[in-house]
Amino acid sequence: MSIVVGYVVTPEGRAALRRAADEAQVRSTKLIVVNSNKGGAALPAEEAMAYESELADIGARLSALGIEHEVRQLVRGNEPAVDLIDVADEVSADFIVIGMRRRSPVGKLLLGSIAQQVLLDASCPVLAVKSDE
Repeated sequence: MSIVVGYVVTPEGRAALRRAADEAQVRSTKLIVVNSNKGGAALPAEEAMAYESELADIGARLSALGIEHEVRQLVRGNEPAVDLIDVADEVSADFIVIGMRRRSPVGKLLLGSIAQQVLLDASCPVLAVKSDE
């Protein structure tokens, strides 16, 4: 059993991580934290190092809580939704946890929606969490 959570340094990402950690504790299952950046050469080194530091802190917090976990920072040029779905398929995840934010219909049309793509394309259930912030 495993749970995959998409994490970005935003209120939505933090809400998703909190809920995924709670679920992993309740279910006594492994939590896989995925941070996906299209980046490649376009991702500034400072930003990559900041993400690395943030993800190391997350790993330490999950360890302190006694949650079996794996943290993956992916910079493969894929859309984040594709990376999340690929990891979930790879580990046969029980479900994916994603954070959501309120967006206007026009905003969704113009910018696309990672959450929508995960909800529509994932082969496992998806738990969408709204941020409290």
